[in-house]
Amino acid sequence: MIPLPNSYLAIRMKKPIDILKEYFGYRAFRDKQEEIIQTVLEGKDTLVLMPTGGGKSVCYQIPAMVKEGLCLVVSPLISLMQDQVEALKQNGIAAAYINSTQTVSEQRYIAEQCLRKAIKLLYISPEKVQTERFQNFLRSLHVNLIAIDEAHCISSWGHDFRPEYGQLGELRQRFPEIPMIALTATADELTRKDIIDQLHLQNPQSFVSSFDRPNLRLEVRPGQDRIKQIIAFLNDHKEDSGIIYCLSRKSTESLAEKLRKKGFNAAPYHARLPDNQKAKVLRDFLRDDVRIVCATIAFGMGIDKSNVRFVIHYNLPKNLESYYQEIGRAGRDGVDSETVLFYTYADVMMHRKIIEGEDSKKKELKVAKLERLQQFAESSTCRRKVLLSYFSEPFEKKCENCDVCSNPRKTFDATIIAQKALSAVYRLQQQVGIKTAIDVLRGSHAQNVTSKGYHTIKTFGVGRDISFFNWQNYFHQLLNLSYLTIAYDQHNALKITPKAHDVLFKKEKVFLVKAQSQVVATPIPTKTKTEEAADALFERLRKLRKVLADEQQVPPYVVFNDETLKQMASKRPTTREAMLEISGVGLRKMAFYGDDFMNEIIDFMVTDGQKLKGGTLITTYHFFQQGKTPEQIAKERDMSTMTIYNHLIKLYKKDYKIDLRRLIGQEELDEIIATAKSIEKENEERRLKPVFEALEGKYNYDKIRIGMELMEG
Repeated sequence: MIPLPNSYLAIRMKKPIDILKEYFGYRAFRDKQEEIIQTVLEGKDTLVLMPTGGGKSVCYQIPAMVKEGLCLVVSPLISLMQDQVEALKQNGIAAAYINSTQTVSEQRYIAEQCLRKAIKLLYISPEKVQTERFQNFLRSLHVNLIAIDEAHCISSWGHDFRPEYGQLGELRQRFPEIPMIALTATADELTRKDIIDQLHLQNPQSFVSSFDRPNLRLEVRPGQDRIKQIIAFLNDHKEDSGIIYCLSRKSTESLAEKLRKKGFNAAPYHARLPDNQKAKVLRDFLRDDVRIVCATIAFGMGIDKSNVRFVIHYNLPKNLESYYQEIGRAGRDGVDSETVLFYTYADVMMHRKIIEGEDSKKKELKVAKLERLQQFAESSTCRRKVLLSYFSEPFEKKCENCDVCSNPRKTFDATIIAQKALSAVYRLQQQVGIKTAIDVLRGSHAQNVTSKGYHTIKTFGVGRDISFFNWQNYFHQLLNLSYLTIAYDQHNALKITPKAHDVLFKKEKVFLVKAQSQVVATPIPTKTKTEEAADALFERLRKLRKVLADEQQVPPYVVFNDETLKQMASKRPTTREAMLEISGVGLRKMAFYGDDFMNEIIDFMVTDGQKLKGGTLITTYHFFQQGKTPEQIAKERDMSTMTIYNHLIKLYKKDYKIDLRRLIGQEELDEIIATAKSIEKENEERRLKPVFEALEGKYNYDKIRIGMELMEG
């Protein structure tokens, strides 16, 4: 574990940007972070709306380090607070949590550390913070800030309302002098206002960052043959971690089993699993021992894993907030990641039934939000534009990173197709659903058609030339364009609208997007040799990271995230200075991990026959780390032994991990040091010869110099 500083006095003297560089390894703040931090340091209440992966945590972590005292962080899930505390410790920041997983003695120890002012950030659950005993404990501390993470949970208008969050307003009333910062990734204007009201924030400064996550590819696919599509997708992402969201517990288990039979490392996760099994799945996923989790939304806010490379929605979520929150678990490190939403109208109808069956005053709101998600899924325009518009953020250009932009939809004159569909619905007396209407159009003699005499109507079989899948697609478009509606209270029967009458009786034209029977694959660009080499080095660095993480029993991304490894693979730093220029490498992690990663980079470059940055010294360093003697290195490099010894001395002085004791025995070292101490010290070059002569040539100059360096070190 990276050692923690004994005192924070020096930290409080630093500027926020210096703390960002030294402890977090980043050279500059992201959008709005610096302004938010300054507002918090001024003691003002603050509301922060920033997308997942946007750097919300830094907005309270850095003020906590600058200000005297302790920052209290209210976090909704045990796994989430544990991950965040571990990440802070890796950066050399004293943080702790108190939750139900700890024994009484462990909690008492943390409390003592807080009283001793040895903890800068204390993470706590909303239930614990509301107890009278804990609030009395808070009064004995110098609390400099209260941070409410996942603040949308406090609002009943939010998509993830939690009753235990609703009492947090009392915390502010009991400690009115302590500034508060509320943070969330998803909240519409109504939810934001409710957060401010519920927490009793006083004249808060609100910061709303862009909701755009440009590194996420957005894709919507038809829900037919989902398993086949998922397997094909996973075959292209064999080394990646990902989440597949399912609607039911049964489907998580069924899908995980099917994927395991196909050779994929997958596990199910849902609320009904035993606690120890849920904990194991989460732990294994965070540590890359399980690559794929098939989960219900129970696998939610606790996912602080930065290297999730894809999120797949096997079923339609209930609204765009949920969708945005869930896809936000991919690519938190900024690396390109993929999201796939499988869409069927059956999922829409299922959600409608669930909403209709609820005893809730918000039915209309929930239906409206479901319809917005449906519009997103059926849209023929840029997905990102539709998504961002929901959050009131204009996005005028095309994103070029969604399935619509990659494969623009072309409309055609579908008037005849529309007339056939609308006529069938009309002649079926607006009493059937989509499936039966399609069966009639295609001339099916299935029982649901013949038993009702539907095979006798005029439109029976007029659409045999169009596949069931394509007819389904066209019906969905007609619904989306308001030519049809669904009567959910009449067994999902299709109804024609006044707009449809114009098509049937006034020959108004209808333009639809051509239905495709299969997903059009996005062409994979050919990689250059340099890019292929960077990918190969990235995989080696990823394996090294896993080994180091396993040794400490922490998730790999806590060591370094994927973006940091990709920068290493691209820039290939082989010196301390170059490594510190990599985003995500601070002084603490440099001291703890730098040499391991530089050695791996050097080994890769030598093996690959590449010229090393840092020149001949680094090459010598690489060979020495492999266990070769100076004589062997000199022979292999066609250099003198003296030159190699000079390299090793220079590297030793530059603070590289050079074990000079490999080159000299203890008796030899003792004799050289004793002789050197008995001789009057002059400058370094002039004192080697007197030692050599005093020892009567018993040791050569290389060995004497090694001994002298160790004496001084």
